[in-house]
Amino acid sequence: MMARSNAMRTASGQAAASGSSSTGRRSLIDPIALMQIKNLTLRAKTVVDGFTAGLHRSPLRGFSVEFAEYRPYVLGDDPRSLDWKLLARTDRYYVKQFEDETNRRCYLAIDQSKSMEYGTQGYTKSEYARTLAATIAYYLSLQRDAVGVMTCGTAKSEFLPPRHRTGHLQHLMRILELESTGIHSDLAQSLEQLAGLSRRRGMVVIISDLLTEPDSLLQPLGYLRGRGHDVLVIRILDRSEIDLSIKASSMLQDLESGQEMYVDPTLARSLYRQRFDTHEAQLLEICHRRKARLLTVTVDQPLETVLLEMLGAASSVSAKQAMARSAAVSGSKPLATTSKPPTTTAQKAKE
Repeated sequence: MMARSNAMRTASGQAAASGSSSTGRRSLIDPIALMQIKNLTLRAKTVVDGFTAGLHRSPLRGFSVEFAEYRPYVLGDDPRSLDWKLLARTDRYYVKQFEDETNRRCYLAIDQSKSMEYGTQGYTKSEYARTLAATIAYYLSLQRDAVGVMTCGTAKSEFLPPRHRTGHLQHLMRILELESTGIHSDLAQSLEQLAGLSRRRGMVVIISDLLTEPDSLLQPLGYLRGRGHDVLVIRILDRSEIDLSIKASSMLQDLESGQEMYVDPTLARSLYRQRFDTHEAQLLEICHRRKARLLTVTVDQPLETVLLEMLGAASSVSAKQAMARSAAVSGSKPLATTSKPPTTTAQKAKE
């Protein structure tokens, strides 16, 4: 308890020293200080405490107590959703739609492969990713949203379906706190499994360093989108991975294969950066083709800003998909839009 209290005081002190966020009056917590809090739930609570809790509207529809709107009946609709009284008055067929009070169903897919164990900040990408997943889950639970989790890149994946009930968040946190047993990254296979297990439409948030062949993600992302999910991919990187910030020639070891390689940073940095940019461009293209949103963050970025970016991206994706579904139902064409893949953190740094 004493260590936990000290960690909480340290985190609070660091937050006060860091100044106010441009998105609000709350202060941002230094991730180094945050990681001193050993309990994952307390970490998430520390980040989320600055946010205002409240219900948000959802584009998802369901049978709940709050009426939303009428729309014309189309072939294939469930006859039980017809408003028979309105039919008697107007001699026209209309379907009732309702707001879904569980505003969003979120599936968290977190990469626990060996490559996530890399870190130069005093903590690893895996620790940062777990904390981010816990923060998202804690925040959405306060919003009365249903949250689930699936571990990826491990010998045995853990899957917890999205729910919102007593004890569910604690169960989810225990899964996130499990020691990783991953070796080789097989993110694509895990995402295909998630597509098969996720029977109800929602938001899928993939948290990974994406150190895999970009083309391998095309099919599983297609499966998830085919299930009707909105997909948000959060790419977690250590800042040293962006610029190959090694000061002297070194022997580097692949965390997944164990292969060692001698690297002279002076000679290798230019080629490394070229391949890094190519890999990033391929990831952007794959996500763009599957209408998924890609966010790239580094592990030194405060969790509050990542959560805000994630919520903004999720709202944007949901709104676009809801417009497309509405246009498909009504038979009208959606408004023409032009969009480019978003600029990533690495690209901004390069500019």
